[in-house]
Amino acid sequence: MKSETVTMVRIYLAEGEGQVSGLLKQLHDQEQVRGVTVFRGIQGFGEHGQMHSAGIIDLSLNLPVVIEFFDTPEKVESIVEHLADQVAPGHLVQWSAKVNCK
Repeated sequence: MKSETVTMVRIYLAEGEGQVSGLLKQLHDQEQVRGVTVFRGIQGFGEHGQMHSAGIIDLSLNLPVVIEFFDTPEKVESIVEHLADQVAPGHLVQWSAKVNCK
């Protein structure tokens, strides 16, 4: 099987911050990345240590959200520069990966 090197990016957000739809639209319409997935967490905490969770009694509207995407290393480098003002420091992680191809 052939493979191609790509760069994976994971952006950590809180649902209540209202950034998800704007970032998703940018990644789709403007950046035209190869693939994006948005994950909604059931529990998590960030740098301030405040726990966000979805319980049966209270359904939080501020759950953890992860946006994950991949593309060529060169394209991702450019995209990360474009996102610098929109994503808080320490909330974007990237790593090299392989994707299967024809």
